[in-house]
Formats: sequence, C-alpha cells, structure tokens
Amino acid sequence: MSAFPEVVELNVGGTAYAVSLKTLLAEEGSWLQDTFGGGSPPPDLPVDAGGHYFIDRDGGLFRHVLDYLRDPARYTVPIGFLERDRLRREAEHYRLAGLIELLGKQVPGCITVGYRGSFQFGRDGLADVKFRKITRLLVHGRVALCREVFGDTLNESRDPDHGGSDRYTARFFLKHVFIEQAFDMLQEQGFRLVASCGSGTAGSVSENLKPGVDTEENRWNHYNEFVFVRD
Repeated sequence: MSAFPEVVELNVGGTAYAVSLKTLLAEEGSWLQDTFGGGSPPPDLPVDAGGHYFIDRDGGLFRHVLDYLRDPARYTVPIGFLERDRLRREAEHYRLAGLIELLGKQVPGCITVGYRGSFQFGRDGLADVKFRKITRLLVHGRVALCREVFGDTLNESRDPDHGGSDRYTARFFLKHVFIEQAFDMLQEQGFRLVASCGSGTAGSVSENLKPGVDTEENRWNHYNEFVFVRD
C-alpha cells in the first residue's frame, strides 16, 4: 500500500498544487516516481507548516511538468514560450526523459533581419560631432519565433497588430544596434543564414531630399536583409 493519498498536496517553491498520485507516478524512472511511489515517504522529503510535501524547485514551471505528465503523448511546448532552457533544467531534475527529448526539438521557421543604417557627419559649429554611425535592426517573421530567439531584446512597440503569437509581423525591431549580437542569438537557437541582399547607397546628388537631410549623408544610406532558417 502507498503511504501517499490518491490526491497529493504539494508546495513547490512556494506554489501550492493538488495533484493525483497517478499523475506523479506517470513516468517510469522519474524522480517523482522514486519519491512518491514507495511504501513510505523518503526521510529527506520535507513537509511545510500546512502539511504539504515541499519540493524546493521552480513553482511556476511545475505546472508545465504536470501538464506533460497528464498526457505525455499530446503535450506541446506553448507557442512563444520563453523559458525553454529553465524548463529543461526542471525536467532534468525530475528525470523526465520524454519531456527532455521534447524540449530538445526546435520548431522550424524563418526569420529575416533588416539592417538599416547611415553615417552622420559633423556640421559647421558642431566640431565635437565629426562622425557617427546610425543603425536600426528590424526583425520580420512569426511572432512566436521572434520572441523565442530575441527575448527581451525585442522591441514590439511599433507593432500595431497585437494578437496571437502564431501570426507574422514585419514591425519588430531590436533594442540594440549590434548586428553581430543578433546573428549570435540566431545561431544559438539553431538558425543558419541562407540568403542576404543589400541596397546601394542613395541615388544621385540632385534628387529631392527631405528638409534637414544632408546631401553627403544621404549618399551613405543603406539597407540590407539577412534571411535565417531553422529546419
């Protein structure tokens, strides 16, 4: 006979859960099965002041662990989920081989990074500003993938079409201006560069310019796009 009731009350990192014993024992060889599947509670399993079994792990992420255990064959990582690495660490702690394997699979897709830039030169009377580079990094693609790759470096303030994360957008840009950093983040998430293109500098000197735009600076305007794919 099990020492645990059919419904087990847990305190995981300060978050309370009530879960069936069957769910906790669902995966063979897991830490949860070893802990709650014996004839008596392990001596190193603490109990909080309310009588709940205490597990000193991430309480918020534990709900994903339970969702997986309830139906492993149909569980999928939520779209736009930004804590995949942290959840993988939790899965490793609980020795959930199926969840570890699932988290190792990456969703295929395509992201385009646009690199728009110019050079600004000092004007008469502004001797302290002789030369500087002005850039902006634009991001186009499926919202969920963009968030997965760029996380909190992604600026969504210019995107007017708030809604589902499975939609596409061409309105994101990055909070930083380092294209090498963007490339590193894409590579870390398994993306590879498959194509690129670039515009020439601005047209002839005689073309009509917007008020306040310097003729010489206008020559240095450029735009490049880099297409990344994850299979």
